[in-house]
Amino acid sequence: MLLRQTARLQLHVLEEYDAQRALEFYQANAEFRQPWSPTMDASFLTLDGQRERLRSDRISRDREQGLALWLTEIDQPELVGMVALRNIVRGAFWSCHLGYEIHNAYAKRGYISEALQAVVEYAFVDLRLHRIEANIMPRNQHSIGVVEKLGFEHEGLARKYLKINGTWEDHIHYVLLNAAVE
Repeated sequence: MLLRQTARLQLHVLEEYDAQRALEFYQANAEFRQPWSPTMDASFLTLDGQRERLRSDRISRDREQGLALWLTEIDQPELVGMVALRNIVRGAFWSCHLGYEIHNAYAKRGYISEALQAVVEYAFVDLRLHRIEANIMPRNQHSIGVVEKLGFEHEGLARKYLKINGTWEDHIHYVLLNAAVE
């Protein structure tokens, strides 16, 4: 399902029947992702593992607790990246966590920045969220540049925040606020 389109990209919601496409994305990028990703169970790089992940994404979307959007170049089938709003919380918080990744072959083309602009607009206008949080390892300077360019502000350091590639890693905590809902 197409949710948004930018100048160069289409942002899609994938369903379980798209598991092969997701699997191909992750298989092609396993080494590229490794320094920035949690250690995944062996089933992650299987068709059944991707079906389960997409099923979990659908359940999260149906419950309005998350949204994973897969990126393609306009009218092209290959997945070039993914942007996710996870842990959407309403009540007094109205916030979410932002995650994203790019296919190695499409890195450094500005695709993530372009997609994030559309996703931030969706989060703030359509979902009416007040706050988007991004947590980034200090050595991931490219990712830091992406969020800072979009106006995210540094709020602090979360020590040993996430276990990435088998090691508890510090993360810089960034936040973007939606002034329109204040």
